[in-house]
Amino acid sequence: MQIVADVGGIPGKDCRGYCKYCYFRKVKPIEPLGCRYCPPNSVGCARCSEGICETGTEFKPSFLVMNEIQTSMMMNQGLNGEFKVNISGGGDVSCYPQLEELVSGINQFGLKSHLGYTSGKGIDDSEMASRLMNLGVDEVTFTLFADDIGLRKEWVKDPTPEASLESAKLFAENANLYAASVIIPGVNDGEVLRKTCESLESWGAKALLLMRFANTTEQGLILGNAPVVDGIESQSIEEFSSLVDEINKEYSLRVTGTPLGDPTINAPFIISKEGNEEYLQFLKEVTGEATIVTSKIAAPFISAVFKKIGANTVNVIGTNKDIACLMTREDFESIDLSNVKDSVIIPGRSFVHDKVVEDIFSRDGVERVVGRGPDTLSVDGELSSGMTDEEVIMEEIESFRDLIDAINFFGMRKV
Repeated sequence: MQIVADVGGIPGKDCRGYCKYCYFRKVKPIEPLGCRYCPPNSVGCARCSEGICETGTEFKPSFLVMNEIQTSMMMNQGLNGEFKVNISGGGDVSCYPQLEELVSGINQFGLKSHLGYTSGKGIDDSEMASRLMNLGVDEVTFTLFADDIGLRKEWVKDPTPEASLESAKLFAENANLYAASVIIPGVNDGEVLRKTCESLESWGAKALLLMRFANTTEQGLILGNAPVVDGIESQSIEEFSSLVDEINKEYSLRVTGTPLGDPTINAPFIISKEGNEEYLQFLKEVTGEATIVTSKIAAPFISAVFKKIGANTVNVIGTNKDIACLMTREDFESIDLSNVKDSVIIPGRSFVHDKVVEDIFSRDGVERVVGRGPDTLSVDGELSSGMTDEEVIMEEIESFRDLIDAINFFGMRKV
């Protein structure tokens, strides 16, 4: 079982400065977006204001983080499996000033540690990587960007890129390294990307996550900061997915992508693909009638599932937003209501207040019922690189069962 140790930290402040491509660069003060956790009659809460900007929490003292770990262990005593601690935060965990002290404390509990996303910018000497592994760090998720000192200096703003790359090599050779690279067209793709893959392969890295660079609101920049980098046009979804598939075929390490995909196991939405109809028998019967509103990427997959199970009382509408979890009120306002049924299911984590979205879907005079579906319906390449196809399929079946429950609850009964 995984325990999350949140060390806090603020992007840009607790990571030695923004990477040039960082999602949080140029963020402007915004009004609260609204979400499922807001009070019933007011828009705004910790999650959809300072929470989404990750500006609310400075780095925490290590003793406080240790107390939280102990509490989690006590609350989950009796569960099967061993505990593992995932150290994460809003800043770069390698920049956490008490990281070695924290890892040492976790090690004294007899637990292993996983360093959540780090760019290695806090590592000025590769000996730090050795010390961390001696203290029980056996897994690291490392934003490499490129195996190129000059590019890391320019784009990652790494003050000691040599030490960071040497540390990544040590982690790959002696622990489990899951690398990640945000792909900037014309910068770290092409031959630069292939050289990076060759290095990771020779070091013994477990996997590489390719992340499409978000530079527009539709791609996910919902904090008033688009574009992050002027003059850069990101790949289309189709181009990016093809790149992931191509690189995965060329190298032995497992290559996944976000927002698409995981070619090794044909994720996400494995159960929607041809030849996997056997898994659909585990879904519940659809007895309600509803419109599902989701992202541009997810819509075809979700539609395929409901078509295959014969749920003709359900239609699926995709907005222009690529990621369902990052949909906001503007995405819902863009929908043609003539295609919307009397009951609507929206993504669980979308950033819109419940009352606001109900008003949006009733602005044509039809009073529609709006409910939220599950937080996710599949597993993104960010997580699936450490999973088997069976594990992802189980997640999908459970999530689609929850979605059908929402349709049957909020949707009108068939007669």
